[in-house]
Amino acid sequence: MIRTADKHSKIIEAAIRVFSRKGFFHARISDIAKEAQVADGTIYLYFNNKYDILISLFEEEIGKIIMEVKLLLESKADDNPREMLRIFATHHLQMMDDRRELAEVLQMELRQSNKFMREYRNTKFSEYLDIISGIVRKGQELGVFRPDVLPGVFKRAFFGALDETARLWVLSPDHSYSIQETAEQISAIFINGIIQPAAK
Repeated sequence: MIRTADKHSKIIEAAIRVFSRKGFFHARISDIAKEAQVADGTIYLYFNNKYDILISLFEEEIGKIIMEVKLLLESKADDNPREMLRIFATHHLQMMDDRRELAEVLQMELRQSNKFMREYRNTKFSEYLDIISGIVRKGQELGVFRPDVLPGVFKRAFFGALDETARLWVLSPDHSYSIQETAEQISAIFINGIIQPAAK
């Protein structure tokens, strides 16, 4: 017998594939049920509607990404804020490249849902961006990054560059540069913009 948690995860994974293939607006609960190999009614034991599935998908997948990047930063960054930004950039782009279906849902389908963008309180997404601003603050405390840089502005600008690159990769998978090259390039541009001259 499939456990409740397993069935929940199975539905979320099925929703990612269906939303990626058909688009959120054209996907039906019956499509998700068929993909997950469960009865239509089973979906409603876990979710109120299709919109509820989208929110749960977003929260859970972003939550996993946050855990992954925090573990990477703890194990590989050695408290070096410049390296931490590079690791964040590389992990984000690598994840978007490895999980194309998820990337398409996060990059394209969520943005086309005005209801989602208008009503959902992006607590998990804010937590993800706050990893970047936390790195900037650490760099400022260590005297590596300029004290006049606003972490809240930097996190959105830095993530915006990564996000736009990932969006283009979703739309056109055949890109000219490797993930490592792209992550290094974006990181270098931003790090050079905020680094203290004496810390170069």
